Amino acid sequence: MTARRTRWKTALGLVFTALMLFPVYWMFNVSLTRTGDMRADPPHVFPWDPTFEGYADVFRQQLPNLATSLLLGLGCVLLTLVISAPAGYALSKLRMPGRGGMSFLLLIAQMIPSVVMAMGFYAIYIRLGWLDTLWGLIIANSTIAVPFGVLIFRAFMSGIPQEFIHAAKVDGASTWRTFRSVVLPVSRNSIVTVSLFAFLWAWSDFIFASTLDRNGDLIPITLGIYAYIGNNTTQWNSIMATAVVASIPAAILLIIAQRYVASGVTAGAVKD
Repeated sequence: MTARRTRWKTALGLVFTALMLFPVYWMFNVSLTRTGDMRADPPHVFPWDPTFEGYADVFRQQLPNLATSLLLGLGCVLLTLVISAPAGYALSKLRMPGRGGMSFLLLIAQMIPSVVMAMGFYAIYIRLGWLDTLWGLIIANSTIAVPFGVLIFRAFMSGIPQEFIHAAKVDGASTWRTFRSVVLPVSRNSIVTVSLFAFLWAWSDFIFASTLDRNGDLIPITLGIYAYIGNNTTQWNSIMATAVVASIPAAILLIIAQRYVASGVTAGAVKD
């Protein structure tokens, strides 16, 4: 009976997994489909006559945009960590007044739609002359990642034994030295978690990119994909091929960092 129940659960899990991964397969299928076969009825479930024109377009046209997205993601990670790690430490260990209200404001900040924030950034950037700049886009994307990062760091650092902090103070360490030499080394899981989500947000951003960097010399891959959509024709195989290539770095990062993320997002959920 137990073996039959296990097989049933396994089969059900495989069905759900196949349903969730089907869009990924269809993206790969369309990336290999010829333009003349796009409107086939019924559609080709398997690319019997594949073409690599879409992938040729990716390596011929999109490599600079992929590099821009990489710089954007790394810049967003760096800025997010620099701001959110000290802020999370202050909210969790320094007993600063108003920390409860600050955490509530961070939650509210995450509920603001990106398109609303993009309009606000546009009004500010047009006055400061920051439109169509990569670092301006990094700042905009960091406003999404920083509140999440602060909350993750606060939850994780709240679970660090207070004895570690007291021992560092007894040894004469300052607040900054305690944070840098004691708290950060044991916060690896939360650092990886925040870095991964910050990178993925910046890597997949379209709202900020299309609003703040549409005419820049350096555009991210999301705008590169959008360039294939025209008024009269749409290069679907190029769109999907670019999406497949752009998904590879994110998939690799998720596979490498999954165990750190599992520990980071559950930090502080259980108290002794």
